[in-house]
Amino acid sequence: MPSSALRSANSSATRADLKPRDARDRMIVALDFAAVAEAERLVATLGDAVSFYKIGMQLVFAGGLPLIETLRDAGKRMFLDMKLLDIDNTIAGGVQSIARLGVTFTTIHAYPKAMRAAAAADPERGVGLLAVTVLTSMDDADMRDAGYRHGALELVEARAADARTAGMDGIVCAPPDLAVARAAVGPDMVIVTPGIRPQSAAVGDQKRVTTPRAAIAAGVDYMVIGRPITQAAEPKAAAEAILAEIMAATSE
Repeated sequence: MPSSALRSANSSATRADLKPRDARDRMIVALDFAAVAEAERLVATLGDAVSFYKIGMQLVFAGGLPLIETLRDAGKRMFLDMKLLDIDNTIAGGVQSIARLGVTFTTIHAYPKAMRAAAAADPERGVGLLAVTVLTSMDDADMRDAGYRHGALELVEARAADARTAGMDGIVCAPPDLAVARAAVGPDMVIVTPGIRPQSAAVGDQKRVTTPRAAIAAGVDYMVIGRPITQAAEPKAAAEAILAEIMAATSE
């Protein structure tokens, strides 16, 4: 389908349309690879076990943007995670271009001016706009090093409220911040959480993590999962195990 037609098809999207369609839809696999061929091999391995993928900076800068169209045409939902932050005009232009790609979500750093520019640039919502609050790799000590007066949780709460005021469709936050974030944005906005690790998985460089079951109990909509699947000895089995945990949690 041409991108213009996808834009038209998405133009009447609401926040309700951006919510997960089913339990399988809640798991977003991060294609954090240095080469497109690696990402393609993983997608082929995972097959029908995964319906939603995230493409970020590493794969985009390795030539991965065309993979969005390939996977979208194969029936997959796509999340383009570029964490935009720039002057208003540049943000607006970037959002308008991304909206034509047919992705479900993209990310903006949760600075009020940037969020307002993004929301104004795409009033018909060709793409769901997610505000990145505080990165999962940052804790209170990192916030102090960066010059912030507040700890991570306080900043998440403030930025979540700003995102709601700015007209964003959702936010991205770390697992420990979910309850505070949900209270700040209300029931309708989407919450996406990285830093999800099954009990058996290594934490890696993420400092604030949780399990799929705990994230769902705290109010998450979508969970971005990378290394526990992409670096597993048997990626499809790992994905299916995580999906089983998600399905069990959503049926409780």
